[in-house]
Amino acid sequence: MNKVNIWLNAARLRTLPLSVSGILVGTAIANLYGFKDYIILVLALCTTIGFQITSNFANDYGDGVKGTDNEDRIGPQRVLQSGLLSRVQLKKGIFISIGINIVFVLALVFYSFGIENWKYIILFLILGAFSIWAAIKYTVGKSAYGYRGLGDIFVFLFFGLLSVLGTLFLYTKYITFLSILPAITVGTLSTGVLNLNNLRDFNSDKKALKNTLVVKMGYENGKIYHYVLLAIAVLCLLVFTIKIYQNWFSLLPLIVIFPLLVHAKKVVTTLEPIKLDPELKKLALATFFMSILIYFCYNYFL
Repeated sequence: MNKVNIWLNAARLRTLPLSVSGILVGTAIANLYGFKDYIILVLALCTTIGFQITSNFANDYGDGVKGTDNEDRIGPQRVLQSGLLSRVQLKKGIFISIGINIVFVLALVFYSFGIENWKYIILFLILGAFSIWAAIKYTVGKSAYGYRGLGDIFVFLFFGLLSVLGTLFLYTKYITFLSILPAITVGTLSTGVLNLNNLRDFNSDKKALKNTLVVKMGYENGKIYHYVLLAIAVLCLLVFTIKIYQNWFSLLPLIVIFPLLVHAKKVVTTLEPIKLDPELKKLALATFFMSILIYFCYNYFL
């Protein structure tokens, strides 16, 4: 495997569609309120993709150093675990990606707010710094929050609330109470993807002393928790759709309910954690599909 493919493997490109879902939904809501700016969209997408790649590098490094990535692990092979990259190389990649993130964050906030809105700039720079910190501390260091069952909270906050509402604010300079509903939908579905990952890795995580929420609550309770996440996501999407209804195009994002129901049924009938691996991709793509529908419906048909 050549160097480019190794770094692409470390970047885990398959995780990127889920990471941009919140940006698309936040942009769609801004469009619904009459705000459009494709430069903000592009910069916001680049920023969130940069955060996700940094998180993937750091996750590979943290789990590799701690020994969580071992022969018991299910899922794609990690670059540090397999020896494709050394600790030094991967750490250098993390620092380079952080530098790129900083450039995108600066470009985004200064373009969106202008130098005159310095309070907003400071706020979003703090949020950007916190996002980089969260991307790294998920698995890196003795106090890694992913090893203490806190990953779900951070995913909900960053992939849902901050991603959707933060993007909306970049366009509008305000947040509405109604916009919290789709932010919760994206957040709970993203948390569901993490929960599936933790359900799949239940046995290996427990053995490696990685105390995810699923390890703490048990496999069966983890499945119940998963159904609750899906139910909240669907309920918030339904309420938001009813509130903003203008024509039948408004209903198109509800199509995602059908693959979610099929997915939920599969989780119910799956007894062995390893067999949940294909469901990660399905739920992530369903979330991305929903965000695409929301974006195009709110941008072009409402």
